[in-house]
Amino acid sequence: MTHRSTGSAVVHRRWHGLILSVAILAVLATIGVLGTRWVVENQDRIFPVSAPWGPECSVWTGEEQIKLDRDQAQRASTAAAVINQGDSAPVEQPDVDDIPDEVMDALVNGPEDDAGPSMSCRYSGEDVEFEEELPSGMTPRNEAMKAGIEAHFADTSIGGYVPGGYDSGHGEGSAHYEGRALDIFYRPVNEDNRREGWLLAHWLIAHAPEYKIDVIIFDDKIWSTRYPSMGWRHYDADPDNEILRHLDHVHVDVLRGTDPSAGA
Repeated sequence: MTHRSTGSAVVHRRWHGLILSVAILAVLATIGVLGTRWVVENQDRIFPVSAPWGPECSVWTGEEQIKLDRDQAQRASTAAAVINQGDSAPVEQPDVDDIPDEVMDALVNGPEDDAGPSMSCRYSGEDVEFEEELPSGMTPRNEAMKAGIEAHFADTSIGGYVPGGYDSGHGEGSAHYEGRALDIFYRPVNEDNRREGWLLAHWLIAHAPEYKIDVIIFDDKIWSTRYPSMGWRHYDADPDNEILRHLDHVHVDVLRGTDPSAGA
């Protein structure tokens, strides 16, 4: 009798555990389905995000989120920069006939009550070769990005690098110490310069795969390849420090790659 009772209890516990596991899985599956459905149905009200499905980029117009493929995002962000710069633009405006007018208006003029962000894109990075810092104080990838910025934006004030490289003056682990980062300044801090900065930030995020960009920080916002679908996130910094909050400059750094000597 004792053995039968014990065996029955064991079977009962196993069935109870199985039923409980199935119930938990069913609840999680329901939450997942409902959550996914909510995201799909409410994408137009979620900003800034770039969902891990469909086109790589999106623009928030103030009323809806319009999806763009990478080429459209690059042409739209370039056109917005050209329109803003007028006759001083160093490049011609690309064709944007396939871009909705409301997208271009959002990129050129920014949200009515704020400067940005309006565009978000996803890019999770890629395997790249590790590059040593050159005498310029930049890696080759960083030099290419600097050249790209200067080719599209006139009269830029670019810093964040020095010949020979930095060994102090930036936060611990900063990409500036490896020659992988640039700071593009928009001073003084005011609404006009904020809008100028967001024109560049949008151009950078649209061209992230081309220049192997890893991180962009501006105006209390950060985008990175670490969380590619989350878009622009809040950037925590000393609320009384305009520099640390990146209000006066756009910070951008390129992918590092794996240093082959690190494991030696």
